[in-house]
Amino acid sequence: MQNSNDLKSTIIEAIYDKKGQKITLIDLSKIESAPTMEMIICQARSSAQVGAIADNIIDEVSKKLHIKPYATDGFRNSQWIIVDYGNIMVHVFQPEIREFYHLEELWSDGETTDLPNLD
Repeated sequence: MQNSNDLKSTIIEAIYDKKGQKITLIDLSKIESAPTMEMIICQARSSAQVGAIADNIIDEVSKKLHIKPYATDGFRNSQWIIVDYGNIMVHVFQPEIREFYHLEELWSDGETTDLPNLD
């Protein structure tokens, strides 16, 4: 199996490919009660773009690393899609939904890294 750095890099690249913005990485590995080791959070301008980003993550990870997600949720309305790879959980939001749930604050005990937007 590929290591988690390969998975993380592929996910981030897939987000950037579809113009995802405000990518935040949260390392939860030191938090015993966390549901995953790391979260990757990003946002998109529309429900169509949220769906496109999530689809691209799934496609690219499958194609490059031959890994399928354990679970996905949110494709029905595409306001917030979760793609669960076990050790890495990806959240793709519309901005207002991201602001409402504010996972970065919920998991503020984790180590947070904000990546630059490409545009």
